[in-house]
Amino acid sequence: MWKCFLVTAALLVQFTTVSFAQTREEKVKQDRAHVESTGYWIYNDLEQGFQAAKESNKPLLVVLRCIPCEECVKLDEQLMEQDQNLKPLMDQFVRVRLISTNGLDLSLFQYDYDQSFAVFMLNPDRTIYGRFGTRSHRTMWSEDVSIAGLRKAIEGALELHKSYETTKDSLAGKQGTKPLVASPEKFPLLAGKYKSRINEKQNIVKSCIHCHQIGDAQRDYYLRDQKPLPDQILFSYPHPKILGLILDPQEKARVQEVTADSIAAQAGFKPGDQIISMQGQPLLSIADVQWVLQHAKETDQLAARVNRGGQELDLTMVLPKGWRRKDDLSWRVSSWPLRRMVLGGAVLEEATREERKQIGLTMASPDMTLRIKHLGQYGAHAAAKKAGFQKGDLILSYNGRKDLKRETDLLAYGVNEFKPGESVPVTVLRDGKQLSMHLPRQE
Repeated sequence: MWKCFLVTAALLVQFTTVSFAQTREEKVKQDRAHVESTGYWIYNDLEQGFQAAKESNKPLLVVLRCIPCEECVKLDEQLMEQDQNLKPLMDQFVRVRLISTNGLDLSLFQYDYDQSFAVFMLNPDRTIYGRFGTRSHRTMWSEDVSIAGLRKAIEGALELHKSYETTKDSLAGKQGTKPLVASPEKFPLLAGKYKSRINEKQNIVKSCIHCHQIGDAQRDYYLRDQKPLPDQILFSYPHPKILGLILDPQEKARVQEVTADSIAAQAGFKPGDQIISMQGQPLLSIADVQWVLQHAKETDQLAARVNRGGQELDLTMVLPKGWRRKDDLSWRVSSWPLRRMVLGGAVLEEATREERKQIGLTMASPDMTLRIKHLGQYGAHAAAKKAGFQKGDLILSYNGRKDLKRETDLLAYGVNEFKPGESVPVTVLRDGKQLSMHLPRQE
């Protein structure tokens, strides 16, 4: 089925594109022309959406979608409109299409900012019914989201809207805590460079604050004062699979698989379980599960209610210390500035079984063996190259640590352990010889 979505997306791009060599600016202008010509969406005006929702007593459907991101076309609003089962559901909402985060209320719109497609379903009074949009790979979406899953989430939001007076209390936990700043352009990293609205007449793309820039600005907020990055910022919105909980992308929050001996298995989850709520919050999607995990403590116990074969059961997931750090940073856009800071622009991947065997290591060995897959060539991203590192080098230790088995582990350690300007000793294996080298920790 997902292949059909890809084909449909390709056809939509082909028929709606004026030129195959469109600039990003042209894409944004064309998108606006399409949205305004159909009249189906309120374009980039959230307050108009809330006003219309209050007047009609309809729920609000807000789609945040970064135009230049080609991957997002897989779940673009044009695809949503063409789905015969989804559109009648969307007709029951006031629909708002946001293409930038300039001026975005960060007390309300809190989500995984490494996403470039996110959906919020809200009551006119700004109570959040649920979120939709999850990603755990740079280009692949099919393991996390689908049009069918979005349809189920929207159906769930409509049900919550109908019973709002009796469900309102259970939705309180879906509201965010006070943000670091009120809106993106007020972060120190972005202040003075961006305004509260994009420039719709010229330089549209350059004046736009993209979702991932909020994440960059959050990290900068701590790092510029030489404060360590909290795990909640560094490992934001953990994916349920790190707990052994594999959810069905075609459903709201139905368990598809449970990894043996995992946290989810120990809690008693079974394939086929429909997770009704976590921490008392009704779940509309995997993104709602991630919201609960995002606000879990370093060690915690999370209450879940599941429907198993028509019977409701209560389960408890016990989160041990370090649980969040099992997540993967490498797919995230935010990993690129971290690579600049910690790796001098290098990109790492785990060595193959054969490579580890050649140096006497098994796959079960805790010793790190990270191959340099790519070296940056320009500016601060060329620091590793200038320091003498080469593509294909195997990193065996970083500051004497040999247990940083993933690029993610090394990035998380390096960004908090060292300050800009420090030099970090690194051992690499090249052509069978071990070399002692140094990597700079950069701004």
